[in-house]
Amino acid sequence: MKFCGPKLSLCGIIISIWGIIQLVAMGFFYYIRSVALIEDLNLGEELVTNVKEFYTLADKKYSLNAYNCWIAACLYIFTLVVSGHQFYMNNRNTMSL
Repeated sequence: MKFCGPKLSLCGIIISIWGIIQLVAMGFFYYIRSVALIEDLNLGEELVTNVKEFYTLADKKYSLNAYNCWIAACLYIFTLVVSGHQFYMNNRNTMSL
């Protein structure tokens, strides 16, 4: 069943591939606790009284952001599969004519 055209499905494939690459890389860098990403942790206004609590909170936020990136990459994989299927369906129908 086709529900999008060949150009839209190709665009979905390209955007999905880029999203997978970017989110897997970001998840990896969050997982290894990259200092460059500390501003994105949303440590916010939580009261931290000593350094050990800060490191514990930062580790928890790093892990959470890494898992969120990997979950979003899985959603892009789903989008890639749907777009690939639509691209195949559109090209199959044009070749048989």
